[in-house]
Amino acid sequence: VRVGLQRCEYPVHRTTKCLPAGSFWKEMNLHCTRRHADGSMLLCLPQFVASPLCCPSRASILTGKYPHNHHVINNTLEGNCSSTAWQKTQEPKTFPALLQAYAGYQTFFAGKYLNQYGNPDAGGVEHVPLGWDYWVGLERNSRYYNYTLSVNGKPKKHGGNYSEDYLTDVLTNMSLDFLQYKSNYRPFFMMVSTPAPHAPWTPAPQYQDRFKDLKAPRDPNFNVHGKDKHWLIRQAKTPMTNSSIELLDEAYRKRWRTLLSVDDLVEKVVKRLEVRGELDNTYIIFTSDNGYHTGQFSLPLDKRQLYESDIRVPLLIRGPNIKPNQTTGLAVQNVDLGPTILDMAGYNVSKTAMDGMSFLSVLEGSVNSTTWRTDFLVEYEGEGSNVSDPACPLLGPGVSVCFPDCVCEDSFNNTYACVRTVAPSANLQYCEFDDNEVFVEVYNITVDPYQLINLAKTIDQEVLEKMNHRLMMLQSCSGQSCRTPGVYDTRYTFDPHLMFSNRSHRRNRLRRA
Repeated sequence: VRVGLQRCEYPVHRTTKCLPAGSFWKEMNLHCTRRHADGSMLLCLPQFVASPLCCPSRASILTGKYPHNHHVINNTLEGNCSSTAWQKTQEPKTFPALLQAYAGYQTFFAGKYLNQYGNPDAGGVEHVPLGWDYWVGLERNSRYYNYTLSVNGKPKKHGGNYSEDYLTDVLTNMSLDFLQYKSNYRPFFMMVSTPAPHAPWTPAPQYQDRFKDLKAPRDPNFNVHGKDKHWLIRQAKTPMTNSSIELLDEAYRKRWRTLLSVDDLVEKVVKRLEVRGELDNTYIIFTSDNGYHTGQFSLPLDKRQLYESDIRVPLLIRGPNIKPNQTTGLAVQNVDLGPTILDMAGYNVSKTAMDGMSFLSVLEGSVNSTTWRTDFLVEYEGEGSNVSDPACPLLGPGVSVCFPDCVCEDSFNNTYACVRTVAPSANLQYCEFDDNEVFVEVYNITVDPYQLINLAKTIDQEVLEKMNHRLMMLQSCSGQSCRTPGVYDTRYTFDPHLMFSNRSHRRNRLRRA
């Protein structure tokens, strides 16, 4: 049996290496390499997302595919987020659909699905995605009050009363009901996807005064000008205005407050499993869809960027056969979650077209660094507007997510692809942008964990060629070829202009949108 707990926009803070510090999870981190009383284990792994944006990343979790294979490029219906095309081509192949159809699982979903779910132009809330026996889907994007849920295809409206409507608590109660009344004769998969700590960051009333003195982490890249980075990062004003710093600190406090209700959810689910005698035979997976930056390189608040704050998320797993006292530096990606859960259920992952690979053997301690995949892909399609943003008229059209002091978080040419290498001999990131200059950013994470120094102009040319080659292989990969990105050919010539040649039609279409 498996329980998936998915969070929105959950960054990894370096003080705890694999999960945010604070409240329940700070305490749990103390036990990440320690045997529990029942002999089970809570294991932390470094995890990266395939794209640092809600809908493409969630699509990667569900399908086990990179965005260039599931074709969800942003949070809009036009970007294939919960579109009719997605429903027809990808939903039948998600790992929950396979669990239900071929592994005999009873399946339960509660919470935020994809950002455009419930859109009347794509079936409305009457549409129940394939693969779910019990469906409680949030209409559209994150809310805490005054929202509509699709309960097995029937709309149920909620208002603003805390005791009846606070969404995290509603999801908690529905999850507990499922555990109480499900069949005891079939294995189950349960996915609980709370919007918290996504905006609008509305805490439960009993938590609204907590963390009054808390501030966002002042890491070395906080409020620092990214002078050697892509133009979008360089345009951020440094130092940030006092109003921007106050905004991000208050948002940080509110996000923590919303997570206290998630702590309550986790505790209640674990206790219910324990009371039912199912805890020892249940894998519990805690993760998120993307990270979040708060002041890194003077960008106030958002995700979408290629840096560790945005692409790294926590991954905690507890369950049977996870050996105690494990530590692992083997990196996994969210495209690996589906294959791993299928593997846990005994389904042959090689029968799927998934790009990810099962890391069950990593959990069980039977894989070492010499046999594990070292390279994986991160890709993002930038968004902008055809007209100037009123908050930032000087930048002209093509930008979006702009703050009043004229700092914009996204643009059409904030389109990039990265190869992230995590191996005993190297911890590197190589990224190329789809812009007029084909801007390149390279970081040696081992010596520069906060990505302060772009090495693109100083690194050895042979290293550049190898990383560019790996990136091109991954951007054209599918299925098995994504797990083995290919052998470097010494005849290969470094030419970053080839990187996005097959994507120009999509960029032009977005510019006209």
